[in-house]
Amino acid sequence: MSGKAARRRAREFALQGIYQWLLSGNSVPVIEEHIEQATGFDKADREFFVGLMRGAVDQIDELQAEFAPFIHREVHELSPVERAILLLATFELKHHIEIPYRVVINEAIELAKSYGGTDGHRFVNGVLDKLAAHLRSIEVEATRAGKNPA
Repeated sequence: MSGKAARRRAREFALQGIYQWLLSGNSVPVIEEHIEQATGFDKADREFFVGLMRGAVDQIDELQAEFAPFIHREVHELSPVERAILLLATFELKHHIEIPYRVVINEAIELAKSYGGTDGHRFVNGVLDKLAAHLRSIEVEATRAGKNPA
């Protein structure tokens, strides 16, 4: 399996873990252990999964503060799936600058299409477009100008 596919699976499992954490409040190690038993986890990038899951949970307040200005309701009013996707993608935008912002946004949209509500992917796309312009302004501007960021 390619690294890209293994990362996509890691994102899916991280989303499930963050979602479980938001709903249950169980400890991260318990949730990780549960998810690692899931069918298909052996095809995921385990290190990437753990980094995403722990990063999003450990930094929940800072991450929510980043995307909160771009939503038109309170963070706690978001569906748990949308909230988990935004936490995951915001963490990636902030801490995985080696991954192009468009890849982060596209992966989040795919997660929203698979796991979210009917128009959840549009909402996620709108929020992350604005957030990327804020967090990665140089990369976004370079892309819009038709250049590759250096």
